[in-house]
Amino acid sequence: MAELEDLLKDIDKLRERLQLLIEKKQWNLVDAEVVAASKALNFALNQYNMFLKEKIGE
Repeated sequence: MAELEDLLKDIDKLRERLQLLIEKKQWNLVDAEVVAASKALNFALNQYNMFLKEKIGE
């Protein structure tokens, strides 16, 4: 379950980074940095979902 915990920690860090960037960029959601951070969070969330599907499918 260490892998799951690592994924959750990554997701939390990426979420916090995205929130800070959004505030820093004055809620400009199309700013390149905000979009990149959003994509990174989205990727991590997809990894988490795939991990769960694998574990449930077993």
